[in-house]
Amino acid sequence: MNSTLFGATATATYVAAALALVRSLRENEFTAAETFTLRRLKPLTLGWFAAVLHAFALATGIETQEGLNLSFLSAMSLVTWVMVAILLLASLAKPVDKLGMVVFPMAALVLLLKISVPETAHTIKDLSWPLTIHIVVSMLAYSFLNIAAFQAALLAFQDWRLRSHHTDLLVSSLPPLQTMETLLFQLIAAGFVLLSVSLVTGFIFLEDMFAQHLAHKTVLSILAWILFAVLLIGRVRYGWRGTIAIRWTLGGFLSLMLAYFGSKMVLEWILNRA
Repeated sequence: MNSTLFGATATATYVAAALALVRSLRENEFTAAETFTLRRLKPLTLGWFAAVLHAFALATGIETQEGLNLSFLSAMSLVTWVMVAILLLASLAKPVDKLGMVVFPMAALVLLLKISVPETAHTIKDLSWPLTIHIVVSMLAYSFLNIAAFQAALLAFQDWRLRSHHTDLLVSSLPPLQTMETLLFQLIAAGFVLLSVSLVTGFIFLEDMFAQHLAHKTVLSILAWILFAVLLIGRVRYGWRGTIAIRWTLGGFLSLMLAYFGSKMVLEWILNRA
């Protein structure tokens, strides 16, 4: 099997996993003891199967004879796989599985684009261990904070529905607001630590973080770090929560998204530079 076949199969399985999560919202007649087995086991099993297929697609598509291909869509595919892996692992202990209704379709869409859109390979030929550490930590940071952004959006929706005294199947299936908020800040804290390590390793191991082709990425990453730092300080010192926390989270993630993939898309797709 080649990367295209692995990717197509993974795409279909991600869609099936997302649909299984949607269907699980209607299964309210089961008892609490049956909840994990009947509501969560099927979509999460499909999610794991899709993640394995996705990993094979990455292994056969990113590694080339010239080096590691981290072109825009290849990097997006790798990051979405990391997000799926984080979500699936976290779901073993935390009630975050509903985020799969967003993460799984997003992974499917990226894989579909990767299969169908032709793209020039942008390879890293000399992948030293310091650069490997920087790349891995950066992708983990982005993945954690991306999931945190989805969690913030879900929290905003839950809060809005409860304030308007309207509940639906999704809201009824979610944990209490306090639990959702705690999960949000746990994700932000983990992502912030990883983002800090990413910036430090970048300044130590990369030649010039403010070089012309890296300056915008560096500035936007530092801005995201400041926004998340202010949010965490505000949480500890002033008890920030609710709308304030959601806005700062989404603002920080927007800056990080522009730094990681906005600049990469402009460089590769518009300016045709590596």
